[in-house]
Amino acid sequence: MSYKRLTPCIFIDGGKAVQWFDDRTLLSDDVVALAKQYCDRGADELIVFDLSTSDEEHDEAIDLIKKINRVISIPMIAGGNIRRAEDVKKILYAGAKRAVLNFSKSLSIDLIEEVSKRFGKERIAVSLNDFDALFKMQHLIEEYSTEIVFMHRLDLNSVMNITKLPCVVLTDTMEQSEILRILKCDGIKGVSGLFISRLDMDFKEFKEICADAGIKMTSFESILDFSEFKLNSDGLIPVIVQDYKTNEVLMMAYMNEEAFDHTVKTGRMTYYSRSRQCQWVKGETSGHFQYVKSLSIDCDKDTLLAKVEQIGAACHTGNRSCFYTTIVGADYDAKNPLQVFESVYNTIVDRREHPKEGSYTNYLFEKGIDKILKKVGEEATEIVIAAKNPNPEEIKYEISDFLYHAMVLMVERGVTWEDITNELADR
Repeated sequence: MSYKRLTPCIFIDGGKAVQWFDDRTLLSDDVVALAKQYCDRGADELIVFDLSTSDEEHDEAIDLIKKINRVISIPMIAGGNIRRAEDVKKILYAGAKRAVLNFSKSLSIDLIEEVSKRFGKERIAVSLNDFDALFKMQHLIEEYSTEIVFMHRLDLNSVMNITKLPCVVLTDTMEQSEILRILKCDGIKGVSGLFISRLDMDFKEFKEICADAGIKMTSFESILDFSEFKLNSDGLIPVIVQDYKTNEVLMMAYMNEEAFDHTVKTGRMTYYSRSRQCQWVKGETSGHFQYVKSLSIDCDKDTLLAKVEQIGAACHTGNRSCFYTTIVGADYDAKNPLQVFESVYNTIVDRREHPKEGSYTNYLFEKGIDKILKKVGEEATEIVIAAKNPNPEEIKYEISDFLYHAMVLMVERGVTWEDITNELADR
């Protein structure tokens, strides 16, 4: 595992962020602002744990996780107070990349197979307090999850002798040397805990310290060196920027070698300003950052295509895209939701043609049409139930779940979105 991550952790208790290691000392009154601060300062990932004991507080924590997901651009894993499959569903639908099952509780052990098959093993992680649980449950953990969070100090040299799953260590140490030692260990994906979650933590600065210690901290690596690009007469390469979800063209700018290296290193689009003759990070003054999803080069190696997550407007005029003035032909809606549907549909098709271990989509195809129809019916019923709930967020997530299962049914029966839109147009 070449690259390591700095992963701050937020423990939610009564709607506030607390220090779990020292008797729940208050860390911040504003959980969402704290998460955004971690993201803006260069954290690679975020762990969120719900310490609530009541259903009311649990629902409040889920709402906070949803709000966190809207303001951060880094992956998030979340857990806490998981007692049934529905709790895992709420966490995943709130925006978490994975739900974390606490294996110090027998409920989680009983639940892992069900939620892994339902949501896919890639959406499930487990937290462990000691090695004994890993020894006893190794087969179960490796069959139904894809990540381990160790919530204590441990003999890290033994990790790779027990499991090949990537591990995050959540530790109470405040010693920088200990953090570096953890990150250097094989099998350790990242580190979290008191040191990493400090309010004054500067992740970018600490990554420099890690780099000096021989630890690779960036999530991106270019397979081509900048010297292999064909540059224009000014020594620059043009970059076309697209929204990674909709493929909407947002802007065009230029990079020199310094800007390219900074983009790859930080994950934020960085350009060279020809007018100001200097490097600039998109969004540095406006807050409208562009977070890299992928960088591609054309066949002549003289133009880059960047697919990004755009925060706010891409254009300095306040428009979403710089290309907002149509001078020939008719304008159209560049945010066509059909593009999103087709993207999900194509992913489902790819899962059927290229099965992925632990994939919930493949689980549905393997079970066959009766299972798929059962799930479509169940999700339709859950929309009705959600509509009775005063929280409108529930309707949004249940309809999304229904549409996903409907698309699995479409793929199973060979129906495309073009078929559907043609039928609706005819009507």
